[in-house]
Amino acid sequence: MRKQQWVAEVGSENAAFLATRSRTAVLASEYRPRDLGDGRVGYDERSLGAARELSEEEEGAITDDGDGLRVWVGDDAFDLEEQG
Repeated sequence: MRKQQWVAEVGSENAAFLATRSRTAVLASEYRPRDLGDGRVGYDERSLGAARELSEEEEGAITDDGDGLRVWVGDDAFDLEEQG
């Protein structure tokens, strides 16, 4: 069975930040977002769940509302697209 993954194009600086310096980046590796290169960040079910636990004020927070599933860095929201 193929794992679900969600990917957002956030820019290389934001992808590196989310993967290495956000609050979820200090968790066990299976709960961290992944820098996929080319300015993209990826989440699987576990890392997405961990990021959903962040408050809306924290970098890397996930929202899921009428605008869809998005990851936030500062005041910028980036759409997460399901890949599998």
